[in-house]
Amino acid sequence: MVRCSALPSFKGILKHFTEHLSEWKAFYDSASPQTEQLPEPWEDEFNKLQHLIILRCLRPDKVTLGVRDFITFYMSPTYIEPPTFDLSKCYEDSDCCVPLIFVLSPGADPMASLVKFAEDIGVTRSHFQTISLGQGQGPIAAKMINQAIAVGDWVVLQNCHLATSWMPILEKICEEVIVPEKTHNSFRLWLTSYPTERFPVSILQNGVKMTNEPPMGLRANFVYGPSHSDPISDPTFFNGCNKTKVWKKLLFSLCFFHAHRSRETQVRSAGLEHSV
Repeated sequence: MVRCSALPSFKGILKHFTEHLSEWKAFYDSASPQTEQLPEPWEDEFNKLQHLIILRCLRPDKVTLGVRDFITFYMSPTYIEPPTFDLSKCYEDSDCCVPLIFVLSPGADPMASLVKFAEDIGVTRSHFQTISLGQGQGPIAAKMINQAIAVGDWVVLQNCHLATSWMPILEKICEEVIVPEKTHNSFRLWLTSYPTERFPVSILQNGVKMTNEPPMGLRANFVYGPSHSDPISDPTFFNGCNKTKVWKKLLFSLCFFHAHRSRETQVRSAGLEHSV
């Protein structure tokens, strides 16, 4: 706040802050300070960006939410809502020598969507191999890749961040083994990993990168929560009961319950970050 008061637009705010601590404490203690009004007369004096600066000084844990509100106010909610995750478009951008990389985020698991997508385009379970990397799994994964490139199978290496010591070998495999003259056209290498500095840069540069963040907020959980593999996304299942009114109310209640629970988890996570 001392440094902030040196800015021309914030002249006098430090004196006001020290003389009206109770009002500023109410702002600081608020569960949603990004939408809270600043103590008078600063609410009328400041624009949205200056409000963000104060938020950054007092409650940095809420800056991300404040930026979302800032974008919504000056542009539109369209710019803060993630687009629908479309595996088919990502698949079209790949070929047998281009790995597809899922950058994982907490609460989002792409495996169900990937399995469903494989079934939709005719890749059977016998041609779909998965392995979760970890201690001692590297050589098994390498053997799996060598076999798959010859017959055109899909290989999914999960949790690459847990096998950082094996990543240089994977980089070498991608550069020297997975080459057009030796690789079946139907072969695909799928990788999942949380962000890590040890992930090979060359694979990131040459691969198709995807991320699927969990929906934020009640509405987003309602709209984007059910995946395409869920029965509720199937029109036959949705319209398959002869007691239409009761059935749809039941499904709505179930979706509302899960969306609300997901939102509560996100709020608790944000609170935990603030307390830490």
